[in-house]
Formats: sequence, C-alpha cells, structure tokens
Amino acid sequence: MARDDRLDVGVLDDDADRQDRSFEEIEEQRPQIPPELDFIRDIPMRVSVELARTNILVKDLIRLSSNQVMEMDKLVGEPLEIFINDQLVARGEVVVINDKFGIRLTDIVSPLENTAQQR
Repeated sequence: MARDDRLDVGVLDDDADRQDRSFEEIEEQRPQIPPELDFIRDIPMRVSVELARTNILVKDLIRLSSNQVMEMDKLVGEPLEIFINDQLVARGEVVVINDKFGIRLTDIVSPLENTAQQR
C-alpha cells in the first residue's frame, strides 16, 4: 500500500511498521478553520466508515449462527468508504494508532461523483 508522507502511521496489517503517534499529534497537523468560519466548529456531524455491503434474503438471515461467514461485495485491499451524515465524502484505509483504529484518507470524493452515485 502507498504511504502518505504527511501522515506517517502504520497500516493495520503491518504491525512491524506501527508508529507510536497519538491522535492528538495528528490533530495538530490539520489546517485551522479561518476565524470568520469559527461558528461552524461546534456543529455535530455523524461520521461512519463502511467496510462492505451485501444483500441477504430473510430466510438466510434467520439461519445465521455464531461463527458463520457472510460473503461481502468488496475485495481485500479495496478502500473503505467514509460517510458524513450519510453522504459519501472520501475513501480510505485502516490504520492503527496506539492500538486504536483510524482511517487514512486516500481519496476525497468530488461533489459530482457523489451526486452520480446517488442516482
């Protein structure tokens, strides 16, 4: 996987490359909001990350049991999708920072791409 020199954290499947960085250190690297837009800082937003999807019939859902494997629609290594308030805004990959999951953004979704996917 490609590495981003600006955000040097370890990828989930490469424990030997795990970095001892905290979310606070990474937070300090983010650009600041201009003072005239400071009022938007406290607006709550729901962020979710989607691993994959699948469709399943009710009869198959009822038969599911512990330790059963459900096939999903994405391949290993495909980027995860990041949603803000149910709108796709980016894609990324899982990283680990101090034994916590994080997401490294690898692609920001353009408004045109987002609109096309909603149709």
